[in-house]
Amino acid sequence: MSTRNSQVRPQHTPGAAGPVVAVTGAASGVGRLLVERLAAAQDSGTIGRVVAIDAHRGDAEGVTWRIADARSPSLASRLAGVDVLVHADDDRSPDTPPVKRRADNIRAAQTVLTSAAAERVPRVILLTSTMVYGAAPDNPVPMPEDAPVAAEMGGGLIGEFAEIEDLARLARRAHPGLSVSVVRPAPLVGPDLDTLVTRHFAAPRLLTVKGCEQQWQFCHVDDLADALAFVVAHGVDGKDGAIAVGCEGALSQAEAEEIAGMRRFELPANFAFGTTQRLHRVGITPASADEIKFLVYPCVVDCVTLREAGWRPRHDNADALRVLLEARAGEHALVGRKVGRKEATITAAGAAGAAVAAIGTAAAVRHLRKRRKG
Repeated sequence: MSTRNSQVRPQHTPGAAGPVVAVTGAASGVGRLLVERLAAAQDSGTIGRVVAIDAHRGDAEGVTWRIADARSPSLASRLAGVDVLVHADDDRSPDTPPVKRRADNIRAAQTVLTSAAAERVPRVILLTSTMVYGAAPDNPVPMPEDAPVAAEMGGGLIGEFAEIEDLARLARRAHPGLSVSVVRPAPLVGPDLDTLVTRHFAAPRLLTVKGCEQQWQFCHVDDLADALAFVVAHGVDGKDGAIAVGCEGALSQAEAEEIAGMRRFELPANFAFGTTQRLHRVGITPASADEIKFLVYPCVVDCVTLREAGWRPRHDNADALRVLLEARAGEHALVGRKVGRKEATITAAGAAGAAVAAIGTAAAVRHLRKRRKG
């Protein structure tokens, strides 16, 4: 295996059957998928005991359940004997109030890192997103995996990911005996996922920006769970501890439109981002202007570390998009906000500029009415 961008780290005591792996958020979502894969790998000897951590017991079998909130200092007492800690207990929902989501996500990452250091856990794996690379009209397709982090700490989910990445860098310096890896999945798709990207494909038409052709890269949740299990079992680490996960290559905007059976509408960049930011500022839409950029500008990453280590995703981008579309069937959204079918139909009937104006006007009227009633 090439070691240009990756290396293999020893994860457990020589002679042991495999590393003892703990996973936070093990009762649901990616955490649940991961503990199932780790439990299945125990017979191969590449994985030792699997410790499932969550605020309540889940249904995964063949694992040791330890009840703890990833945001509580009591987490440290649940990490005895653990070699690798994978933190999968995060909130990516666009409907969670931003202040609460940020507080919970940052506190969880801080608690995981400090607890692991206190209990001398050799390795921690955090999850962020390829969104930390930033979306821009001049991004190369694909971007190198070791490209600098371009996202700024601040509002929105992107800012939370950037702050978690900063916590990882600080932990590496503060705790030299602690290896901290950050796994960055491309936009996630799966049967139960609800994100700004999935809502983008629930709109009447696909928003695009004049003068820029979007390129799409996705990551199926099953592939993310497989990749995490592979990283743990084989001790894979990327350059500077960063590992990107996603489908290989990219879909063009035209290919995505054909698969989705949808048409686009184009707007000038300043108008699209300005309107979105105004709606976001008054709480009408969960999407900030920075987040909308990922719907119209490319952010495609070359997942070189996993490819050179011998791992490949089972899904390609076309498959992933079809999964997304199936999951969003019957749902409607505008600028990241869920709406009813009637509102979506009315908006779709107008011209592009009128459609965005209608979104803002109709939503603003309802917002003001609710405030007056309150």
